[in-house]
Amino acid sequence: MIREFLYKYYIDPIRYGQAYTLVDTLTYALILIVAVYLLYRGLRRYRIAVDDELVLATLPFVVLGGLLRVVEDTGMITSDLRFLLITPLIFFTIFAVAAVALFAGKLAENAGLVSRYSRVYGGAGIVACLLAGAALVWFGLAETTIALDVLVTILALALVSSLAFWAFLVYVLKWDYASNILYKLLIFGHMLDASATSYGIDIHPVHYVEQHVVGSSLIELTGTAFSMFLLKIAVLVPAIYVLEMYRREGNPELWHLILLAMIVVGMAPGIRDLVRMVLYV
Repeated sequence: MIREFLYKYYIDPIRYGQAYTLVDTLTYALILIVAVYLLYRGLRRYRIAVDDELVLATLPFVVLGGLLRVVEDTGMITSDLRFLLITPLIFFTIFAVAAVALFAGKLAENAGLVSRYSRVYGGAGIVACLLAGAALVWFGLAETTIALDVLVTILALALVSSLAFWAFLVYVLKWDYASNILYKLLIFGHMLDASATSYGIDIHPVHYVEQHVVGSSLIELTGTAFSMFLLKIAVLVPAIYVLEMYRREGNPELWHLILLAMIVVGMAPGIRDLVRMVLYV
């Protein structure tokens, strides 16, 4: 019975690319919460400050996760290694790569080779993104297409919606703290996700579908994927408020990690969807 349960809710969805269910969605959410806490404890043990510098230097790896998901989507990798690039296994893959780069950067800083570890850490992420991006550009030129109009449209929608939402928080709700660069990245990441999902389902010639159970239920209920913007706003408004209250209570390190985790779950799938639609895969 346990074997059938594991295959039904965890193994087969990864192997066959099936949609998420409530069971695996809640499981992965719980794993994310536990992972953030364990990461927090590990960073404190090795005396790596959890601050803006760490979060910003980690962003290239967030982008890398989205790009590598598209590498798998294209079918360029035909061996079983491709499963390492499928959610949720790709989180462990990116985590391993980022951890190696992070501690390599810290060792280089301690040895006096670099002034700050983030130069090595963030630089490694940027190089990896360039390599993955080059592979995707080659695939687009050789096998499919590179739809620049799709790229511009989705990015414009994401930028406009992000600016409008930020302005609402700052000028209507009077939340001046929403101008913090990390809150801006959080907003943009989730607006990018909503923009790509909306465009992909309602406008793009290729028939894309929403795999997450909450999003798909909302789209079915409203009849339009643009309802994803309402879902994002309904989540982000209380989330940003609670996060800020938590930060003011005096635990900025855990605040940074929670904020980073929230940026990841919005920006990474948004980048993946954007690049897939540009390449028509």
